Amino acid sequence: MTDRNPTIVVGTDGSAASATAVSWAAELASSRHLGLEIVHGLPIAALGHGEGLPGIDVLVDAIRQDGERIVAVARKLAASVDPDLVITTETPIEAPAPLLAERSRRARMVVVGATGSSGLAGMLLGTTAATLVSHAHSPVAVIRGRRGSAPVWRPGPVVAGVDGSPPSELALAAAFEEASARGAPLVAVHAWSDVADEDFSGTIRIMPRWAAVKDDEERLLAQRLAGWQEKYPDVEIRRVLRRDRPRHALLEAAEEAQLVVVGSRGRGGFTGMLLGSTGQALVRHAGCPVLVVRPEDPVAE
Repeated sequence: MTDRNPTIVVGTDGSAASATAVSWAAELASSRHLGLEIVHGLPIAALGHGEGLPGIDVLVDAIRQDGERIVAVARKLAASVDPDLVITTETPIEAPAPLLAERSRRARMVVVGATGSSGLAGMLLGTTAATLVSHAHSPVAVIRGRRGSAPVWRPGPVVAGVDGSPPSELALAAAFEEASARGAPLVAVHAWSDVADEDFSGTIRIMPRWAAVKDDEERLLAQRLAGWQEKYPDVEIRRVLRRDRPRHALLEAAEEAQLVVVGSRGRGGFTGMLLGSTGQALVRHAGCPVLVVRPEDPVAE
């Protein structure tokens, strides 16, 4: 990421979820000595078909004013986290998902809330988050609140999904970096089957030799973790090997984590982690923030 700006981009729509995302992004930017860019897309282009109709100009002005208010509130919130944080704001006329995807080309990370406000002026961050996971050019952090009133920032391990695919390798690298920066242990979760035990209940099926499969999967996990302890001697590694669906294993691990990291796509097939669908499940249901790491595209000049 040497060609990327030292900036974290966060989307806001004025909702409680996006406020949590702004706080999380500000904390991260402050701790990593990065700048923070707060972005709010104005959906004015959608009103183009009504150009010239009575009241349209008034509505456009209202949307602009509301956008300015939203970013002002977000800026104040971020500054309360760190008064010395370098903060920029932007309210372009663009839909949120393509706007943030474009900003991700040079950002270190894009941060959004898991859900957003509704209505014409809302950023609909739930949809935006799902879109960014698939189309962003940088890592995407989707900030999910804790169950009940527990804070998003809390002690706990960093959890990484491991399946041996190239995206999983990128996720593992990011997870170690996050664990080291946070002074947290790393829980490496490898689920080697997309069929859970209960799927066989009451039926007669040809069962794989699970003992042999487990030995193979233990070796795979060991191979993927080899070398990381030397690179990050400060990070405690905990291995979790599960015969379960990956999404089940990772969602369970996320309940006690401060962050879960996955690749954007897994190796697929019966033994694969299917991290495309698993990542989407985590974005929607995890009990902690989710960092989805995508293969990095070359930065356009």
